[in-house]
Order: sequence, then structure tokens, then C-alpha cells
Amino acid sequence: MTLSSKQIEKINKHVQKYQNVPGALLPLMHAIQDDLGFVPEESYQPISKAYNLSVAEIHGFVTFYHHFRTHLPGKNILQICRAESCQSMGSEELENYCQKKLGINYHETTEDNLITLEPVYCLGNCACSPAVMINEEVIGRVTPEKIDQIIEDAVDS
Repeated sequence: MTLSSKQIEKINKHVQKYQNVPGALLPLMHAIQDDLGFVPEESYQPISKAYNLSVAEIHGFVTFYHHFRTHLPGKNILQICRAESCQSMGSEELENYCQKKLGINYHETTEDNLITLEPVYCLGNCACSPAVMINEEVIGRVTPEKIDQIIEDAVDS
């Protein structure tokens, strides 16, 4: 993927903003992903140069945190909680159901570019396990029937 000049400008602006801030790599990556929807691999070189880190260190940082994406996501992001509480309440079956229904695995996007499926490792909604998040909305006590409605509502929006 080739970045547009506007995307490159946004990345450079964030790199400059955080360059002299101690521990800036995490807020920098959040800012880039908030602006672009992902942290493109093309951003690794200018980041590594500005922060005196290798491209491998930048790549390792981005891939270590499950929250960061290296590819543009679909219109809607469906995250399924994989933490212990949700696992004990059936999230594994729910993730298998979603993967089969959507025809994708984690970190993939449906062919129509409407839903990206991602794992998440705690939504803080343990009392209502299993939980998912669609875009910014956390939903608890999710069943296959409920996930069907969540997907339908997301696709229709």
C-alpha cells in the first residue's frame, strides 16, 4: 500500500509532536492509528529515524500490542473478548461462530469491507461475559443470536 501525501503529513506531524516526550512511542502509535485507522508499515522508517530505533524495534513494538493494526480495517470493527472470564462463559464458541458466519479469521476483513474481526484481551465487562465490542460499544452476555443482530445492525448502519 502506498500512503497518500496527506497520510504521510499526518504521520510526520505526530512524530514531531511526540519526539521529545519521554515514553512517547505508545501515545505516538495511538495517535497514528486514531488518525489513519492503522499504523502503516511505511511509517516505521520515519519513526525509527526520529526516535533512534531500528525498524525492527518499531515493528516489534507495533506487533507486540494486539490493539495496533498494520492494515486498514473495515467499516466496522468487531472485537471478541478472549480474557479468562469471557472464555469461561463461552467466548471461544462465540469466536468460532463469528469466524464461520463472517468467513474470516482474526485480523481479517470481510470481502465487502464491512467488518474486521479482532481479538481483545479484556473489555472490563467481566460480570456480563462473554463480551464483544463493535466499534466503540461494549456489549455483554453475547449469544450467537445476539451476535447475529450486532452484525446485522453494523452492516445496515
